[in-house]
Amino acid sequence: MIIQVVPGGPVEQMIAARIGGHHGESQPGTSSSLGEKVNRKGLDEEQILQLKKLYGFDKPVHERFFNWCYKLFTFQFGESYFYHRKVIDLVIDKLPVSVSLGIISFLLTYLICIPLGIAKAVRAGSLFDVFSSVIVLLGYSIPGFVLGIFLIVLFAGGSFFDFFPVRGLVSDNFDQLGTWEKIKDYFHHLFLPVVCMTIGSFAVMTNLTRNTVMEHISQLYVLTARSKGLRERVVIWKHVLRNAMIPLVTGFAGGFLTMFFGASMLIETLFSLDGLGLLSYESVIKRDYPVVMANLFFFSLLFVIGNLLSDIMYVLIDPRISFDSGPGGS
Repeated sequence: MIIQVVPGGPVEQMIAARIGGHHGESQPGTSSSLGEKVNRKGLDEEQILQLKKLYGFDKPVHERFFNWCYKLFTFQFGESYFYHRKVIDLVIDKLPVSVSLGIISFLLTYLICIPLGIAKAVRAGSLFDVFSSVIVLLGYSIPGFVLGIFLIVLFAGGSFFDFFPVRGLVSDNFDQLGTWEKIKDYFHHLFLPVVCMTIGSFAVMTNLTRNTVMEHISQLYVLTARSKGLRERVVIWKHVLRNAMIPLVTGFAGGFLTMFFGASMLIETLFSLDGLGLLSYESVIKRDYPVVMANLFFFSLLFVIGNLLSDIMYVLIDPRISFDSGPGGS
């Protein structure tokens, strides 16, 4: 319903393009001025009705809604209004870029934050703990897109250095490179976007790991393990971490989606990466309704799968958790 009431829909944008405006640049809320221009340019009512019929807007809202629901649950997302391609083909084409950014940023965040949080918990109150907290919180306070602009100006051919490319995922001569050169070129393009996407997640994940580990360090089973003569590293990484991982697992789905969708929309737009984030942004600006709804459906489905995987990981990490409904289940 929100999409339907937003002004400046596909028909208005097509009218604006036909009367001399740029494709996809009609401004919301300009229906009156568009009407005057339509009359001056000779676009009659029949042509406008043809445009509405082309996009299916000649039908009532409730009929369009149920048609969309039927197509949605049969995985028929329709055709893009502006790209003139099937929506599923567009999503598949853009998916590798967003998956690369999301997975690399997600794994990098957990691989850095968990060891850092454990180190802070073991050295709680030390100079290392205080100094690392200041650095992590400083990174958390800077929005990713602001950091991206700063990095572009500083390292990507702005006013200072030109170390990193600022557009695309690979170089133009990527197909001519060897295997090792392709890997280097790929990560060379990904470096700045990945930094912008991960820096804001460090504070939450690091502090959550630190506080959870500190809570378990004082438990009786840790004292028992130490009294048996086990090394401190074995106590922390084998006994404490397994129990401390349960709260961390709960953030897998939300954390991955934040990397995959929320951050990627801004970062992909900023670094001109042709992924789902940029596609979602452009589809909203152009009022490309089939693409907008397909993206929402895709990420909602991904969120459900992420929560399901989190529940499965609960059982794998903590055998005491069971989904059985019997007397022993909890």
